[in-house]
Amino acid sequence: MDEGFQKVTSLALILNSGSSSLKFAVYTPDEQLCLAGKLTRIGLPNGQFQVTDQSNQTHVSQHDLPDHATALTTLFNWLSTQTNVKLSAVGHRLVHGGSHRTPQRVTPELLTDLRLLIPLAPDHLPAEISLIETVSQLYPDLPQVVCFDTSFHRTMPDTATRLPLPRQLADEGLIRYGFHGLSYEYVVNQLAKEAGPVAAQGRVLIAHLGNGASMAAVYQGKSLDTTMGFTPTGGLMMGTRTGDLDPGVLLYLIRNRQMDASTLSHLLNDESGLQGVSGISSDMQELLQQESHNQAAAQAIDLFCYLARKQLGAMATVLNGVDTLIFTGGIGENAPAIRARICDQLDFLGIKINPERNTSSAAIISPEGHTPIVRVIPTNEEIIIARYTWQLLSLTNPTSLNSSLP
Repeated sequence: MDEGFQKVTSLALILNSGSSSLKFAVYTPDEQLCLAGKLTRIGLPNGQFQVTDQSNQTHVSQHDLPDHATALTTLFNWLSTQTNVKLSAVGHRLVHGGSHRTPQRVTPELLTDLRLLIPLAPDHLPAEISLIETVSQLYPDLPQVVCFDTSFHRTMPDTATRLPLPRQLADEGLIRYGFHGLSYEYVVNQLAKEAGPVAAQGRVLIAHLGNGASMAAVYQGKSLDTTMGFTPTGGLMMGTRTGDLDPGVLLYLIRNRQMDASTLSHLLNDESGLQGVSGISSDMQELLQQESHNQAAAQAIDLFCYLARKQLGAMATVLNGVDTLIFTGGIGENAPAIRARICDQLDFLGIKINPERNTSSAAIISPEGHTPIVRVIPTNEEIIIARYTWQLLSLTNPTSLNSSLP
């Protein structure tokens, strides 16, 4: 944490909402991190608030968090006790932006547009819109900016976005959108810093592996294709999500198990993936610890890596080869064993990793001088949101801004 931020009067609160969590961070206009934390178990018993404050001290407390609006109010109540925290803006991560290609300042017209997109992301957008509305109710003069996880992929060609469905359905918005865009944008920018612009303009394959997982084929800094499609449920096998699935499976469940849309959604998004196959946990580290003595845990890990390897091959085909492979996300950054297994049997692409470098999660885990280069780059979606928030609101002169919080 930056110890000098107490002298700064302009700070942006960055909100990154999950299905049962709310991550937050506070940044200065020059992108110094001041505070960071999360509210977890939203909508579940024993909600928790955790924050690392300006003194680099971590505080944890228990709260009743029935919904995201309550979680945000809890956060604002804590911020109001911090005399050095004076907010000038709020930036949000939104999973879905529809046709929006760039971050937007929140207006009544934009909110109307976002509500029309709820059918495209019913498990995410309602809570995210609720956060925007809660900020407006508590602090109506506090400017807000939204950044969309789909925007990065708006550069995909029509062939990559179109689904093999009747054309009128595409006209209604049933296309492949892609997600994790803020993470991909950060990683591409970071690659340019670490390896130079030539590397960042090359054939880059990024594996964002976490509880949500996807891959993207990036060339000249732009997305050509990605594994997620119409929703974040598609693509790779994930912590609790199926990834790609034969549509006939859904028809079978509807016809023979009498499942309705709500039941199917819960099955596909909350009960499948690593959780469903293992019957133990959606947490990869926990499964790795049990792998040696639990066959179901081992099977879940093997399936995750097998399917990831298949999708990696597909993305490499889109790129016509790979110059740089990057692992990011919670699993991609912290699970050397998973990186090794995914890269196994990829000799036909020239992909190799150095075991010692991989075990230590070095910045480059491929052998010295070998191409493709395999990297590990920790992602940071929040700093991208902060950057766009300051840029869009032109909040470049901290001394000219007024506090919006007591």
